Amino acid sequence: MPDPAPLEDRDGPRDECGVFGIVAPGREVARLTYFALYALQHRGQESAGIATSQNGHIMAMRDQGLVNQVFDEQKLRALQGEMAVGHVRYSTTGANSWENSQPVYRADKREVALGHNGNLVNVVELHQELRQKGVTFRSTSDSEIIAALVSTHEADTVEEALVDVIGRIEGAYSTVVMTEDRVVAFRDPMGLRPLSLGMIGDTYCVASETCAFDIIGAKFLRDVQPGEIVSITKNGIQTRQAVPSPRSALCVFEHIYFARPDSRLGGQVIQVSRGKMGEILAKEAPVEADLVIPVPDSGNPAARGFARASGLPQDDGLIKNRYVARTFIQPGQELRKHGLRLKFNPLPEVVAGKRIVVVDDSIVRGNTTRQIVQMLRDAGASEVHMRISAPPIRHPCHYGIDMSTREEMIAHNRTEAEVAAELGADSLAYLSLEGVYEAIRGSRETHCDACFSGVYPLVGTSAKDAFEHALPLVRG
Repeated sequence: MPDPAPLEDRDGPRDECGVFGIVAPGREVARLTYFALYALQHRGQESAGIATSQNGHIMAMRDQGLVNQVFDEQKLRALQGEMAVGHVRYSTTGANSWENSQPVYRADKREVALGHNGNLVNVVELHQELRQKGVTFRSTSDSEIIAALVSTHEADTVEEALVDVIGRIEGAYSTVVMTEDRVVAFRDPMGLRPLSLGMIGDTYCVASETCAFDIIGAKFLRDVQPGEIVSITKNGIQTRQAVPSPRSALCVFEHIYFARPDSRLGGQVIQVSRGKMGEILAKEAPVEADLVIPVPDSGNPAARGFARASGLPQDDGLIKNRYVARTFIQPGQELRKHGLRLKFNPLPEVVAGKRIVVVDDSIVRGNTTRQIVQMLRDAGASEVHMRISAPPIRHPCHYGIDMSTREEMIAHNRTEAEVAAELGADSLAYLSLEGVYEAIRGSRETHCDACFSGVYPLVGTSAKDAFEHALPLVRG
């Protein structure tokens, strides 16, 4: 039997990034940014950073690790100013290294600090163009490409520069950029990644998700529109439509997995939508069973919905160790076969002798799911039926979510019955794409579902490591 996947792996896609920006004279902007990033920690656990602007000068601190590992009281006190931007990162383009942590700081023709969630698909071409103009880089992140385009631009204002930059960059980007006197937020013309506008007191802030507003006492106002530029200063807010939006294409996986359950997207509370997904899944794929259990925590809301709709009892058959996040310490050969138990532990007293419905939100490679099925059988479950509150993932994402290649995806070229056999489950069923849109009260016309359908809203692709592979050629 192959070794278990490393503890930081799971069957769902990897988290992406979270951004935050605020202008709040008289407030501790670094502390507010810290707590906002704390609320967005689920979107990235590799690095964190905060930049503040005081008296026309930007100071940035960033490092690898979680928010509470990177920052302490002393560092927060050193970050003084009236405005700030912050970032939590999981690498989608660019390796996991200190150089690629954000906010990116540059001081070419103008001083900027930038945080970016998404993925550019024309990054190699832009990098070559800038280097030919003598621009140098310290990272292999597409985010520094955007920062360099803004920082080196000849326009009199950052807003004018951004109108031109947005017309040149292609891909997904929800971005915050801070200059010496303002925070500007902007979103790609299709709005692939989320970005929300909030108000704290009589000033404004922006964040990847509305849960960041809740933790700092800010009020959610509205979403930043696709192709829109929102400019915040101590005097208030100005907005402009930088480029027309051909269509909205928000990533539907935000509803299924990425966004925190207490966030709001498209007018819907995520927790409610995910519960509805479970209810619809129970109607689409009923099964004779004794008990519904979730894969915690990702499957919790859908499992509750499945139990409600099916009339089956629900219990916690898998207990999650909530203190296990990302670890680089391997358990060693003796403990390797039990590695997943550091994260999940089945309860024989709950599952033994029972026909179990196991609900999770997604499967990509299947490594962890395969082990969970086996652990439940070892704990005495008589049958294990997998129910997934998303369609089968068969296509990679090119817009800021780190997924496997098609060949690594367990659903690639397999039927549901064949995937069930690969997992060792008695049965497997996925929620239909129509069921997803029913649950979120949305439609394909306003979302991107390429990872399920293979229909990409943008032409052009870029693998996570394409930039690194191209750099030796670019550097000559």
